[in-house]
Amino acid sequence: MDATRKGDDLEEVEIDLGEPNDPGEFDIGDEAQRLWKAVPILEEEEDIHTSAMVEISDTKPLIDVRDPRGINDCLKVTFEDVIAEPVSVRSGDRVWIWSHALFEVSRVWIYRIITAVLAIPLSVASGILFAILSCFHIWMVGPCVQAIVISTSWLQRTWSVLLDLIVRPLFLSVSRCCRGFSIHLAEE
Repeated sequence: MDATRKGDDLEEVEIDLGEPNDPGEFDIGDEAQRLWKAVPILEEEEDIHTSAMVEISDTKPLIDVRDPRGINDCLKVTFEDVIAEPVSVRSGDRVWIWSHALFEVSRVWIYRIITAVLAIPLSVASGILFAILSCFHIWMVGPCVQAIVISTSWLQRTWSVLLDLIVRPLFLSVSRCCRGFSIHLAEE
């Protein structure tokens, strides 16, 4: 990445997406057209145009902090959390060292293999699921709830009037009647 940024002058990056042997796309005597050109941005320019909102975005990958909200604190398992020998029963030191090493290596590498196989398909499936749910909620549930709230505003006003005229005075009078009672507990 730094090899293209040597010096202060900008270099154009050109990528030709066409195939030279494809006769249908280009004439025989013509060179392939440059389909895409990009000018790399210097780090200083990139920092100028980056806002504070982009810095804390949920979509920006967090390489150093993979669990910033502490969702999976229950999975911080070490060897000592799983296997512990009491003082009365002990294995040999070499057995303890090798079992600790094998535990850590197998835990890390099995996790890496499983995530390499499952992480991308499950991420895509989760993204599709949350996109469908978001679209459904934004375009179906939200408008339906707003339509119900708007169309039943007369019912809300009527209900609040009924509560103010009947239920509140009833419960206030019951509470005033029960205020005179007192309970004293005495030991016999």
